[in-house]
Amino acid sequence: MSCFLTIPALLASEGGLGLNLDLFETNIINLAIVIAALVWFLPKVLGGILESRRAAILSDLQDAEQRLQDTTAALASARKDLAEAQKKAELIRSDAKARADALRLESERRTVEEMARLKHGAVADLQSEARRVSEQLRLEAARRAVDKALASLPGKLDAEAQARFIDQSINSLGQA
Repeated sequence: MSCFLTIPALLASEGGLGLNLDLFETNIINLAIVIAALVWFLPKVLGGILESRRAAILSDLQDAEQRLQDTTAALASARKDLAEAQKKAELIRSDAKARADALRLESERRTVEEMARLKHGAVADLQSEARRVSEQLRLEAARRAVDKALASLPGKLDAEAQARFIDQSINSLGQA
């Protein structure tokens, strides 16, 4: 025989379906006491547990809402700070560009001035050198002319006239 009996086979083996009204044999009193105790105490015990659980859930929800509000406020503040930082960075960038342009223009101006000064100095040096060379050539030409005249004079002038002529030549060279 199988250890699992079907319900009709079980009913047939017990003699049929019937109602047992013996209170002590069926434990109806015990069941009534247990059910009454459950009905009496269960709402209090379970109600307290459920109420404390409900309060904890409400508290957690309120904390979550408060954290959400705080986070939302912090996010708005961070976005505002970011916008201000971006504006400040753009201002710094434009200021740096303006300063760089000003420095570049000033550098170009100084370079042009320095080149003009160097050119002017070179022209002045060139003019000074030209004057010096011109003066040297003039003196050399005068010296040669005097040497040539002195070389040709001994046959034409006597000693006294030669001495006067040399003195006059020396005086005219000293004044020039």
